[in-house]
Amino acid sequence: MMTQDQTRRRFLLATGTLAAAELGFDAHAQELPPTPACHDGDEPTVRQTEGPFFKPRSPERSDLIESGSRGATVELTGLVLTRRCQPLAGALIDLWQADDKGDYDNSGFRFRGHQFTDANGRYRFRTIKPARYTGRARHFHVKVQPSGGRILTTQLYFPGEAGNRRDPLFRSELLMNVAQAGNGEAARFDFVLDIR
Repeated sequence: MMTQDQTRRRFLLATGTLAAAELGFDAHAQELPPTPACHDGDEPTVRQTEGPFFKPRSPERSDLIESGSRGATVELTGLVLTRRCQPLAGALIDLWQADDKGDYDNSGFRFRGHQFTDANGRYRFRTIKPARYTGRARHFHVKVQPSGGRILTTQLYFPGEAGNRRDPLFRSELLMNVAQAGNGEAARFDFVLDIR
């Protein structure tokens, strides 16, 4: 007999697989386990500094790759969940990052964008792997806000990076699950917001 947690996990994995198929993801993307594997009452995703490069009013888009973009492609997918592992529809996710040289676009919106989770709490960004820069490991910056709720500001990290050990902000709880997918990488991170 399955427990309620096992049933929830199966549902979340099934909806993630279905979403991946609908959006044309590479088969490798569906094999990534959730991060964190949500259990009822989990701690919320760790907060981190916004950093100096956030810009409000990013364009609403899931594909951040523009003409002339360089760097390995990354498909970042996942769910936005409550602490009871319930998917949150309509949550805002704003992502910004450095380019393949470690620079941020502060005059425009290159490698910046936002979107809203679908009815099953799913999100997807297509971007490039950011470069490391002095003092920092590779990372994505993210803000997540449920409708009318408190904003979670955090950063996501790539596993197996030598720079992780030297980055004073690095937190292992914020590691994405990453796998090779065709010519690029598939990454997954599930956000758990402090909502019961």
